[in-house]
Amino acid sequence: QVQLVESGGGSVQAGGSLRLSCAASGRTGSIYVMGWFRQAPGKEREFVAHISWSSGSTYYADSVKGRFTISRDMAKNTLYLQMNSLKPEDTAAYSCAAARTWSLGTAAASPSLYRYWGQGTQVTVSS
Repeated sequence: QVQLVESGGGSVQAGGSLRLSCAASGRTGSIYVMGWFRQAPGKEREFVAHISWSSGSTYYADSVKGRFTISRDMAKNTLYLQMNSLKPEDTAAYSCAAARTWSLGTAAASPSLYRYWGQGTQVTVSS
């Protein structure tokens, strides 16, 4: 089992920045890919970004490319999402997820790949 706990959400004005963290514990050696997803009220869960846990290679949704950066600290078993130039449409509950299956690119953007999920942290961007 892998446990995931997010932190760092909050309220910010448009153009501002936030950094989300996701602390992983348990059988972290079984993680191949970690990702961030978000879900706004009344909308489906949306892929944001993912990262290969071993190589650090990354992949982003077009909507956040150039504004968000996903990274990880393997020594701390922690995943990050640096969010800059935030927009009101970025408002959502953000969740981190971990996959025990290797995948890349668009295939790793599917929520079905991920076995473990955090509880989520709310990000609210006001105009």
